[in-house]
Amino acid sequence: MATKQEDLFLTVLESYKDRLYRVCKSYAKGSDEAQDLFQEVVLNIWKSLPGYKGQAGLSTWMYRITLNVCLQARYRQDKKQARTLRLESIHMEKTPSEEFDAEEEERYKALHQCIQQLNDSDKSVIVLFLEDLPYKDIAEITGLTENHVAVKIKRIKSKLFTCITTELC
Repeated sequence: MATKQEDLFLTVLESYKDRLYRVCKSYAKGSDEAQDLFQEVVLNIWKSLPGYKGQAGLSTWMYRITLNVCLQARYRQDKKQARTLRLESIHMEKTPSEEFDAEEEERYKALHQCIQQLNDSDKSVIVLFLEDLPYKDIAEITGLTENHVAVKIKRIKSKLFTCITTELC
């Protein structure tokens, strides 16, 4: 028989697994590494669940754990490989009902390449923004103020626009 904690864990994981996996993919070199990160995230959420105090929303708490796991893995990898960047972030996957034309596919690839070039802080903010999280939640997850998040997003959008324009021209 499942405990209350197990039920909560399974319910929350089912609701957020796709979102958390996309964040993991942002920091992984390939799908195998993304799977490994996701498994580590799930394990960390499970181990930390008894200590969840409800001071932040459950989704905010899970995103924070996810980012921390991904960043820690990234730092371990960088240390191991003498600061070699191993980013292949934001793989835009179509749902079975979505069909992209060649031009739209090219824009997604350009966005993907430009996001790869961002620093960790900017990448964390834009990944959460692309998940449609409100500024308040992004601020809680990243430890920034809501105003700082708004300013960063505006600057990141400008960087991405410049980069995408260069990539597509």
